[in-house]
Formats: sequence, C-alpha cells, structure tokens
Amino acid sequence: MGTPLGDFVRAKRDSIQPESFGLPDRGRRRSPGLRRSDVATRAGISVEYLTRIEQGRDRNPSPGVVKALADALSLDARERNHLRYLVKITGGECPGRRRPAPPNRAVRPTVRATLRLLEPAAAFVTNRLGDVLAYTSGFELIVRGIGLLDTERPNLTRYVFTDPRARTFLPDWDRVADEQAFDLWLGPSAETSEWFKAELAPVAGPEFTRRLNHHLPPPQVPLRIDHPTAQQLRWNREKLELPSTDAQQLVVLLPADETTADAVERLRRRPRGHLRPAS
Repeated sequence: MGTPLGDFVRAKRDSIQPESFGLPDRGRRRSPGLRRSDVATRAGISVEYLTRIEQGRDRNPSPGVVKALADALSLDARERNHLRYLVKITGGECPGRRRPAPPNRAVRPTVRATLRLLEPAAAFVTNRLGDVLAYTSGFELIVRGIGLLDTERPNLTRYVFTDPRARTFLPDWDRVADEQAFDLWLGPSAETSEWFKAELAPVAGPEFTRRLNHHLPPPQVPLRIDHPTAQQLRWNREKLELPSTDAQQLVVLLPADETTADAVERLRRRPRGHLRPAS
C-alpha cells in the first residue's frame, strides 16, 4: 500500500519531461516522465531506496534525503512545503477512530481589525477546510447572489462540490475544485482533514473523491467569477498565512484587470453593509 509521501514523489516524477532536465528522450515508455534511476542519480540515493519510498515501504526518510529529493525533482517553495508536510503525516500515527475536536473557528481580534482596515477591499479569513470565518463587506458584495454565504456556516469546499450554482458562477470550476481538494492536505490536522473528507465524500461524489489522491499543487491563476448582476470578474489572490495552529489564512482579492475594477466600483454605488463575521 502506498503513502501520501510516496504518491507525491511518484506523481511529481511522472509529471516531468526528461528533456526539461537535459536528459535524452528514450522514446515511448509505458510510464510518462522521469525514470526512477534518473531521480535517484540526481538525489544521490539508490534506485531501491527510492522505490521503497514510492511504494510506502520507507515512511521516515531523513531530512537530508527529503531535501535531496526536493532538489532532484526541482520542487518550488510550495511543493517543498507540501513534501515536508507529507513526510510528517506519513511517518506519524494514523488518525484514530474517535472524531477529533473541530478546528477553532475563532478569529483573533487583531485579524478582525485588519479586515476592517482593508475595507472596502474584498477579503476573508478561511482555513484549509474551506470554512469562511469572517469577511469584509467588499467580499460579501462580490459573492452576493452566488450562494456561498447562504448557509449558517459557509464553507467554500462544500459549496464547490455540492452546490449546483458553483458550476454556473465559477467558469473555471475544475481548477477551483482541484485547489479546494488539495488544500485539505494542509488542514488544521491530519485527523480533522480525514474526518472532513469522509463526511463530504458521500454527498460530493466522484468529482470530489477522485481528487483526494492528487498530490501536485495546482497552479495559482486568477479566480474568475461570473457575477449574477455584473459581469465576469477576474481576481488575483494574495494569501497570508496567520500564525496560529488552526491553519487559518487571510485572503485578499485584488482586481486582475481594469474591467473588474470598474465593475466593482459600479457595484459599490449600491448601499453597503458592515463587516459580518460568519458564525
């Protein structure tokens, strides 16, 4: 049986074209990407050891080996963080059978004050499970009418996979779905993420479950929203990790073009509300 660590290393190896590393094209192969021998040579480890890691028979590679693998696969900063996280959960204990305590939904007063300073920009606080914990009136303005904030405890991951409106208002639904599923790897804890995935899977169906073992971080590109009363809005996202144990992020949406900025200004001419923390 494989492990998240082994699955990630194998998936990354399969995604790299040999010529991008200056290696000769060896013709048609059953598997795409680099050979194990290519990666092992670059990392300075044996093919047998790399095989054990990929197959889940070695769950505790040393920090030196982890760094060597990251260098051999030319991982970027985000992928290196994910690799270190997978080493941690692969070498640790498996989640227990008892339901873990839910993640802390409290947003620190200083973070709420930061949200107020960001007004009227679109910004919100979330965790890796997708819970929308607090947001500005600017965020409410741009998601008003798409259904995300209709529930008592809005959750972006549940919305994407279970609300039919998500496919209408998110033209890049597949990419957003990939992002939300990947973020579950970085949840408040491995146990909490596993419980969340187990609860969501029966209602979200195969579009969710088939993404659970994807280990390559999806590319960060502008978020597009087909606004129900405006037009298509394009947003760059700045994500700031908050220093806590609850895996919370402050996400700021910035107009990606002048058309979006102008459309938002027109929306802002309507009466605006105040900062509304989600329950």
